[in-house]
Amino acid sequence: MTKAVNGQALIQHFEAWSPKAYAVEGDKIGLMLGTLNKPVHKVMVALDVLEDVIDEAIEEQVDFIIAHHPLLFRPLKKIDLTTAHGRIVEKALKHDITIYAAHTNLDIAKGGVNDMMAEALGLKETDVLAPTQTQQLKKIAVFVPKTHIEQVRQAISQAGAGHIGAYSHCTFQSEGTGTFKPLEGTNPFIGEQGKLEYVEELKLETIVPAERQNRVIQALIKAHPYEEPAYDIYPLDNQGDVLGLGRIGKLEEAVSLGEFAEQVKAAFEVSGARVVGDLAKPVQKVAVLGGDGNKYMKDAIFKGADVIVTGDVYYHVAHDAMMDGLAIVDPGHNVEKVMKEGVKRYLERFIAEKGYQTTVIASSRNTDPFTFV
Repeated sequence: MTKAVNGQALIQHFEAWSPKAYAVEGDKIGLMLGTLNKPVHKVMVALDVLEDVIDEAIEEQVDFIIAHHPLLFRPLKKIDLTTAHGRIVEKALKHDITIYAAHTNLDIAKGGVNDMMAEALGLKETDVLAPTQTQQLKKIAVFVPKTHIEQVRQAISQAGAGHIGAYSHCTFQSEGTGTFKPLEGTNPFIGEQGKLEYVEELKLETIVPAERQNRVIQALIKAHPYEEPAYDIYPLDNQGDVLGLGRIGKLEEAVSLGEFAEQVKAAFEVSGARVVGDLAKPVQKVAVLGGDGNKYMKDAIFKGADVIVTGDVYYHVAHDAMMDGLAIVDPGHNVEKVMKEGVKRYLERFIAEKGYQTTVIASSRNTDPFTFV
């Protein structure tokens, strides 16, 4: 009988895309409230967890919220039920709603918030704007009987191993002979207790980012026919992909800053945007950074951006950018709402693939505190 996905399995799959290890130091991510150890019947993806969003979750009979902005970003000194934050906690606990946050790890992840924003703007040839880390790589070698080599190869590749650049399923295999003697109490796939066995095996080798190692090993063990699969893990000096905040890319063709600002408004469905720079200036190379981009103007300038699309721009930061020749389009912080549909699609693919009876919805509440007049 098909059942609802367990919260731990849901988040394990989510963190294969957006690992906690990607988050910037000090960020408040992960489980905010509730438990992961429960069946999840309905997930809601939200940008913010406000009282209005909790009320929506209750109305929709949601039992799990995945949010971008952490509920507990600023630690609570007390839970006062007469305050909005207190009521959020009370309502979530009363209705058994788990709250989980993926913040800068989702910003940094491939296909995450910043890639979603770059895609919405139609940027090509995108790259990381502000590097934060480089993936650490491991090599995994496992010894597999020939009859099960493809089963194991597929399992570890689907779990995140064997990716090099634009290539997947990158492995190497070599032949050899494995030996083992099943001892008392074992139930061997091949051979019998007390007898030394010689088995023609293949050594399958691949690479995996360190943050995906545990997931890959779990998949390996599940797919391998042996009770106790033999595998080795080696640290590598090779560096993986560069990870970071923001993206930089190019428009198909140059347009005026004024025209580009209109494109930004349309892409993110906002009624207005603050613009810094000459509206007639042609722009083509575009930096984009969801949320507060004040710290990253120099990165955009260094990488040759004509304009940066970001939020929460300060007055004096705008002056400095203007003097450095960098145009700015500030459509607000709330444009990160693109993550709602993006995360929803990601989870729906996983749920459909596994056949779980779990529904995913995107919050319909507008949590932008600002109105253009």
